[in-house]
Amino acid sequence: MSGMTEVSSLTGRLLVATPALADPNFDRAVVLLLDHDKKGSVGVVLNRPTPVDVGDILEGWAELAGDPGVVFQGGPVGLDSALGVAVIPGGGLSGERTPLGWRRVHGAIGVVDLEAPPELLAKALGSLRIFAGYAGWGPGQLQDELTDGAWYVVESEPGDISSPAPERLWREVLRRQRSELAMVATYPDDPSLN
Repeated sequence: MSGMTEVSSLTGRLLVATPALADPNFDRAVVLLLDHDKKGSVGVVLNRPTPVDVGDILEGWAELAGDPGVVFQGGPVGLDSALGVAVIPGGGLSGERTPLGWRRVHGAIGVVDLEAPPELLAKALGSLRIFAGYAGWGPGQLQDELTDGAWYVVESEPGDISSPAPERLWREVLRRQRSELAMVATYPDDPSLN
């Protein structure tokens, strides 16, 4: 397997923090990788809702954002910038044109241009989530963390983005795996209580 294939294959996958991951920014985090290549990786944490309503910062997008209608903390980098991730059912796969203002990441999942008028996408959107900040890794950095056992890499599902109960996402994603990872979902929040 060439190094290039390996590098490009993680876009659209989920990184699920292992119980061993010590960084508090990523404790029990589920990260959707939006970009992964030899220049580095970018993703958003799917399970960190904030108390800030989408309408408070992006009025036009508020009614399109799924439940809970709050901004999520996408990661520790660029907290003053907003990023939209949306599922477009069909996503233009069947010869339809990809909607303006939406760039496919993987399957039906894509990034929304929040500068575009919301009505451009309103009809096509299946679900939308707004993130403040993102998670970023320099060249080779994520690979090192994977080698160190910090993350499980699993397939994403469109519903992961719009999970109505983000606090349960870590366990739900692990539980659906057909491997020993399903057992990790039962790992206690505080192993010292075990």
